[in-house]
Amino acid sequence: MNRLAAILKYRLPALAACLLFFGSGVVFLPHLGLQNDEAIFADALFEPKAVTYSIRLGHSRFPLMLMSYLGTVKSWIYRPLFRVFDTGVWTVRLPMLLAGVATIWLFYRFLERLAGRRAAIVGSALLATDSLYLLTICFDWGPVALQHLFTLGGILLLAGFYQTGSHRRLGWGWALLGLSAWDKALAVWLLGGMGVATVVILNRRFFAAFTLRRVAISVICFLVGALPLVIYNVNNHFATFRGNASWDTSDIPGKARLLAATADGHALFGWLVDEDWQTPNPHEPRSALTMASARISALAGYPRHNLMLYAFLLALLLAPLARGDAARAILWALLAMAIAWAQMAITANAGGSVHHAILLWPLPEMVVAISFAAASRRLKRAGVPVLAAVLTVLMAAGLLVTNEYYVRMRRNGGAINWTDAIFRLSTYMKTARASNVFSVDWGIMDNLRMLNHGTLPLRVGTDPISKPELNDADREFLAQMIGRPDHIFINHTKDFEFFSGVNDRLVKYARDAGYSRQVEAVIPDSNGRPVYEVYRFVR
Repeated sequence: MNRLAAILKYRLPALAACLLFFGSGVVFLPHLGLQNDEAIFADALFEPKAVTYSIRLGHSRFPLMLMSYLGTVKSWIYRPLFRVFDTGVWTVRLPMLLAGVATIWLFYRFLERLAGRRAAIVGSALLATDSLYLLTICFDWGPVALQHLFTLGGILLLAGFYQTGSHRRLGWGWALLGLSAWDKALAVWLLGGMGVATVVILNRRFFAAFTLRRVAISVICFLVGALPLVIYNVNNHFATFRGNASWDTSDIPGKARLLAATADGHALFGWLVDEDWQTPNPHEPRSALTMASARISALAGYPRHNLMLYAFLLALLLAPLARGDAARAILWALLAMAIAWAQMAITANAGGSVHHAILLWPLPEMVVAISFAAASRRLKRAGVPVLAAVLTVLMAAGLLVTNEYYVRMRRNGGAINWTDAIFRLSTYMKTARASNVFSVDWGIMDNLRMLNHGTLPLRVGTDPISKPELNDADREFLAQMIGRPDHIFINHTKDFEFFSGVNDRLVKYARDAGYSRQVEAVIPDSNGRPVYEVYRFVR
């Protein structure tokens, strides 16, 4: 008991950071609709199943890859959860929030091992109050939550190996990094950056630590962790790399701006939650929490930016004050981050979204934490109170931005991707009778599949009508698609469309073929905005 009390006392700052992160996240969980990419992992669990690759063992098939770069790790984690619990927002989001909590704890332990307790306190506190880190974990549409968990767990174990020589930590560390690659092959960005940084910054220690036996352990354990990804690529001519390794340097400035917007916390306003001008019927705060949150927002001047960018620049200026292992750790983080982001910047169709940029986290917090901790030691007695004051200001700025997201979420609701009308649509479709349900836009099918446990006969409704030219087979398919009154179609209203014009083209094609659209329901969100239309075609 005394040992447990001593451990808890020593880890109290880490526990406090974890509780703060959990408390900040849990208030968000029920208030946005399930986004399509947030639900995509369930494509391997519910009908109609949509997986890129699976293997047959006996009489069963086991899904391994959802896409060429996206594995089924999350699907396998949720399979038993969905058997016990419902497929609602709490079941979907709470486990990922808990994964984020575990990541805060691992980050504290990693910094403590590398740079001491002072740096660990600063780093975990900054990460726990980072708005976009919190929101990307809670709603995990990247997905990113397991990426952070596996990567941080892996490098913590490898750091333990370098300090203790434990082969067990070496093996488990590489296995977790392999698991992160199976979860999402984009892990190669950060793993590549960390690998190069390790060789460059820690070259003597790195090469001195490795023997042939240790190299074998590392390679074998990584391959075991990433085995489904390896099997898929061996059997598909390395499709992960052929299909995703294309280069485009045209948008590097835009990706740099997105990285800065992610760092200072404002990148998801208008994308995750609607702005005031987008919401004609905002909700007034009614509960004690929403009223207090709105009041804090008004008193703070409706803040949309934290101070992390300024803290990072200051950390760079103070970095020369660090010495020894602390200085090497800062250089390691900076080089790993630069190499990882460079890969994002030149990869086509990647790196331009928050869920890509956030994969660099928590390296920015690592730089700030170690640099500030080293600088505070130079101030001797004044160091701790000065560092505490600076950390308090940074944390407050982060929490105020998080509060602003919460205020706008409760007042304006989710943006197009995150409309809570999906829940009303799901409820309506439970009573609708149809032999096939066609989704005539993106952002409808995967979340409906999950919410209805795969009981809806969902079909893609954008093919082949979205083609520039139709052949005879396409016309025959469309004739069967629109020709039956027991077929239901779902589209977004004009203001919420993703594939603009596709639904209009289908309706026109049907009209030319002698059919008219019969709207059966218009589904609004909680702010009264019409979001979905459910209809049939009739002669």
